[in-house]
Amino acid sequence: MTSTPSRNDILFERAKRVIPGGVNSPVRAFRAVGGTPRFITRAQGAYMWDADGKRYTDYIVSWGPMILGHGHPAVIEAVQKALLEGFSFGAPTEREVELAEAILKLMPSMDMVRLVSSGTEAGMSTIRLARGATGRSKFIKFEGCYHGHADALLVKAGSGLATFGNPTSAGVPPEVVQHTLVLEYNNIAQLEQCFAEQGKDIACLMMEPICGNMNFVRASVPFVKRCRELCTQYGALLVFDEVMTGFRVALGGAQSVYAKEIPGFEPDMTVMGKVIGGGMPLAAFGAKRAVMEHLAPLGTVYQAGTLSGNPVATACGLATLKEISKPGFYDDLSRKTKNLISGLCQAAAAEGVPFCGDSEGGMMGFYLLPTLPTTYSQVMKSDSAKFNQLFHGLLERGVYIAPALYEAGFVSAAHTDDDIAQTVAAAREVFKLISK
Repeated sequence: MTSTPSRNDILFERAKRVIPGGVNSPVRAFRAVGGTPRFITRAQGAYMWDADGKRYTDYIVSWGPMILGHGHPAVIEAVQKALLEGFSFGAPTEREVELAEAILKLMPSMDMVRLVSSGTEAGMSTIRLARGATGRSKFIKFEGCYHGHADALLVKAGSGLATFGNPTSAGVPPEVVQHTLVLEYNNIAQLEQCFAEQGKDIACLMMEPICGNMNFVRASVPFVKRCRELCTQYGALLVFDEVMTGFRVALGGAQSVYAKEIPGFEPDMTVMGKVIGGGMPLAAFGAKRAVMEHLAPLGTVYQAGTLSGNPVATACGLATLKEISKPGFYDDLSRKTKNLISGLCQAAAAEGVPFCGDSEGGMMGFYLLPTLPTTYSQVMKSDSAKFNQLFHGLLERGVYIAPALYEAGFVSAAHTDDDIAQTVAAAREVFKLISK
């Protein structure tokens, strides 16, 4: 007797006929973990429902943007009002000015920002601007840091590329990445050697301060401090890619976390996305005025976008920033995220499964390893077979985590203490099976 295909199975077969791999972003295909991806029909609060009507506690939250949870009333109201006023104008609006002002108030390392539509667009434009402002061609990135899928950045980039085991991407000619210098994350000696040999040619150093595309790896404080010192010494621009961490780990982003440890610390340029759009396609990049004024129409560095500063997206972003700025928001979010990670660690330890994790604000990560990794090569030693068991075991129990070993997870304000407790209980059941 053959079983009836699920609605998810049917939709996946339809999708594969018309969309490469059946998905519009590779990690969604479940190829790393096996099985059929869940086609989501709706979401509310901390939950989402698939095409078969099954409910999941959601720890992806659209890969980070839904920090308030799905369908927050204040955000819904703002978006509905904006929709009635118009979808897109291709002209300036007051709301994009308000959003820029709100971002700058919360992240004072910048004097000006340019709104765009995706993190990839923001990262790509930042590299171009850094080169234009310095008159230099080379830039540094680190193994396992993902800054979008622009050609020059697809070198040992982590994220989906780590998931599929590819150090780079086909279709990227060697000459396109000839100026991309790839170093090991958290390796100070290698960093110093690179600047000593090529410092005068380096336009910028771009880094994820907390790397969410190796799951969750912090840049050490001494490493960040040395990055800042060397960039200053050699006239390179220090770029913090905060697409994932911006307004997710703290109200001032990861740069505010490091500023507590390094007096006077700030990056020269910042890349943002995800939370600032509240789930809408919106990202940004910013810097001091002297750098940003190299951008067209003031300067000679060209960047443009038809939907940049979209009036609906900016309404969503503004409403989100207003809510997360309320007193106590991050204290509560951080508490819940820490409770989840500590609960998972305790559950794994009780069943004798090697496991470790870390969190900051509403961002988290964990590994089937005895100790937290600090480099890409250490991350790659994590047990993928056991992770796949954990992923599917949780999915069966109504808990949705990233379908890839190398992706961070997220908690939203909508997650309750009961949600956390139920997730930990489900994980312990799965750890018990894994340990056999």
